[in-house]
Amino acid sequence: MATNPASGAAGDRLAQLMRMADAEPGDPFFPYGIAQEHARAGRHVEAIAWYDRTVSVDANYCYAYFHKARSLEELGRIDDACAALRTGIERARAAGDRHALSELSGYLDQLS
Repeated sequence: MATNPASGAAGDRLAQLMRMADAEPGDPFFPYGIAQEHARAGRHVEAIAWYDRTVSVDANYCYAYFHKARSLEELGRIDDACAALRTGIERARAAGDRHALSELSGYLDQLS
C-alpha cells in the first residue's frame, strides 16, 4: 500500500515542530505551528489544546485566538468560539495590534 506523501511531510513537520517546542518552550511560534498542523489535519481538539498552550506562552499571540475559534467552530462550539474571539480582541487592543483586532472583530461579527 502506498503512503500519502503529503501525510508523511505533515508528520515530519509536526515531529520537527514538537522537537523545537521542547527545545524552546518559551517561544510561542512552535506550539502555534503544532496547533496549525493539527487543525489542517482536522484534529481540532488537539489544535485547541496547542492554541491554548500558545497563548499561555504569549497572551498577545493574537492569531492563536482567531484560529482557536475556527477549530471551535469546526466542532460546532460557536459560543466557545465567540468567547475565544472576545479574548483575542481584548489582547489585540492591549497589544495595539489593529490588524489582528480587525480580523478578530470581523470573525466575531460573522459568528454572532
